[in-house]
Amino acid sequence: MKNKYRILKIVITVIILGFLLSFSLKRFSGQKITDNKISVKMNEKTPVYFIDEKDIKEIVKKENPSGKVGDLNIPVLEKKINALPAVDSANVYLNLNGKLNLDIKQRVPVFRLNKNGKDFYVDAKGIEFPISKTYSHPCMLVTGDVKPAEYEKLAELVEKIDKDDFSKKYFIGISKDKDDYNLLTSEGNYKVEIGDLDNIEFKVKGFKEFVEKYLVFQDPQKYSMVSVKYQNQIVTTLNPYFKENDSILKAGHKELAATASAPAMVKKTETKPKPAEVKKTVTPKKATSSSKPKENTKPKTASKPKETKTSDKKPAAKPKAKIKIE
Repeated sequence: MKNKYRILKIVITVIILGFLLSFSLKRFSGQKITDNKISVKMNEKTPVYFIDEKDIKEIVKKENPSGKVGDLNIPVLEKKINALPAVDSANVYLNLNGKLNLDIKQRVPVFRLNKNGKDFYVDAKGIEFPISKTYSHPCMLVTGDVKPAEYEKLAELVEKIDKDDFSKKYFIGISKDKDDYNLLTSEGNYKVEIGDLDNIEFKVKGFKEFVEKYLVFQDPQKYSMVSVKYQNQIVTTLNPYFKENDSILKAGHKELAATASAPAMVKKTETKPKPAEVKKTVTPKKATSSSKPKENTKPKTASKPKETKTSDKKPAAKPKAKIKIE
């Protein structure tokens, strides 16, 4: 009998607990989610404002028009927020008091890319996402035909520039010309050619030494490009529009002209003996009857092909030749 009473007590308590639980669940599901019961937290280290608390609350209202806790589908809402381009991750959950918590991590742009006439951001993971109409994040501007496979390496380069005080001071942008990357500088009109994205620290270190030991003593407008893409050497290109470079450029043009004219002079000296040999073989046949030694002893006629033709045809008729020249 005692065992029966115990079993009966257990059954009754279970029924009571089930009734209370169902009643509390109905009451809980009937609660409305007001703005005060929606908590939105942005967990990114760098503050960005592509989306704000107001935008998230509007999404919650669209997904749950009735505003009741029981009608809210948390997995669907979480998936909807994660689908936003500027959201990296989102975690949605409810407390026992009916408070809705949304922990959101936004994407932080590393650089802004202008490609084929379109602008968009790229984060550290190499993921593209569109720019915002209401917010512009300050970051490095990159132009050119950058391939998606290069996004992560390019993001590493930008992060290294941002962490180094010297690089952050000098470099304000990156451009890609064919297969070579160029760093745009804040001082002067020159750019720093780095080539590919390998050995970036070594290349930047070489440029830093070049600036500290030489470039600080020069006019920043003197050069149009400083190349550090070659191993263990720095190649500079003079700015043709800088007036002080005129004398240097003229001297360089003269040297190029001298080197170009040297082989041409050699060719002329080699071709001169050929017409002289022809005259020696042709003139004796026609001038056998002539007794004038002056015509055969003139060496000057060997260098003038036009004069030799007139002398070969009519060597004895000098008056006629004078009349034709007049």
